[in-house]
Amino acid sequence: MQYAIRQVDSDKMLRSFIRIPYSLYRDDSKWIPPLLAEEKTKFSTKRNPMLHHCDCAHFLLYGDGKPVGRASAFVDRLALEHWGEAIGLFGSYECVDDPNGSSMLLNAARNWLKDKRMERMRGPWSFASQEWGAVIQGSDLPPMIMAPYNFAYYSRQFESFGLKKAKDLLVYEVDVSKGYTLPGRYLESTDRIAKKYGIILRPLNMKNLQTDVQTIVDIANRSTRNNWGFVPVTEEEARDMARSLKPVVDPNLVMIAEAGKRPVGYLIALPDINVVLKNMHGRLFPFGLFRMLLGLRKIRQYRIWALGVVPEYQRRALDTLFYRKLYEVLLPRHPGRVEANYVLEDNMAMNNPILKMGFRHVKTYRVYEMEIG
Repeated sequence: MQYAIRQVDSDKMLRSFIRIPYSLYRDDSKWIPPLLAEEKTKFSTKRNPMLHHCDCAHFLLYGDGKPVGRASAFVDRLALEHWGEAIGLFGSYECVDDPNGSSMLLNAARNWLKDKRMERMRGPWSFASQEWGAVIQGSDLPPMIMAPYNFAYYSRQFESFGLKKAKDLLVYEVDVSKGYTLPGRYLESTDRIAKKYGIILRPLNMKNLQTDVQTIVDIANRSTRNNWGFVPVTEEEARDMARSLKPVVDPNLVMIAEAGKRPVGYLIALPDINVVLKNMHGRLFPFGLFRMLLGLRKIRQYRIWALGVVPEYQRRALDTLFYRKLYEVLLPRHPGRVEANYVLEDNMAMNNPILKMGFRHVKTYRVYEMEIG
């Protein structure tokens, strides 16, 4: 196949860029087609607030004149400020199974970042919150809501190009439908913890959604600022998050922990709408909206998407309060799989409690990195 690389420089090319996954994965039964409208928003410099602090370029790989791959390269100015290192990012990566085409795409991203005076390239990294890494283990499982998915051969392409492991992100699951029960010791210990620190958990207030979302973002920025890969969430991104999650969020699955009236922690669990999106082929209309509304009531899979505790309350086992409450909320709904996605491989303060509760490690995402010569 004869390959050529072109940088996206028109709306028509951007539409081709966005549609690449819909052609590459059309025969993959595990891939979940994202809504086209949401994908267009993700790549819109006007509508995606994350892009307001990024400089980016998109590249299309053509094989015999047809689009067969894509990649983005970008510099996140907030990340540079927080990390204090000249690390550029690549993402939105999709490619046919050919090392020559793959090398051309990754080289285009690297050269663009080099021109921007970046010293290292890291990825895959998305234009959406916490969508990082490529699946290197567990690719037989379909992705849950807001989780990446990719062909198994991508890791081979990255490593052949010279990219090396920067960090692994772990995914855990438990299947409540197979008789799982919360270990009894958690009942006694969580009662004791709540009483000792005066902690009360409350659900998300949908009538005051924007304020609660801002509270969660403030806790998230404080609780994870020392975590690997952290980039501060802006107020504009918080507003956008509230907008995008409002149609699918269940207020009883989003919890805020308060000590007195002071917010000290949060947990966000989401119904896995991917089970509904599966048959919508990326479109809400003409029948997709009806299918989504009908399907939301039937969802029995859930993803624990985020959990954070302010620094002064960390290492006090407040996370176990959230896990217990989530179990109590979900049990009457007769849930199936519950996934905790994802946890930094070296974050033992989160890994250990998850394992002790009976979750098992089922999937690994890897973020890669290389020096830019």
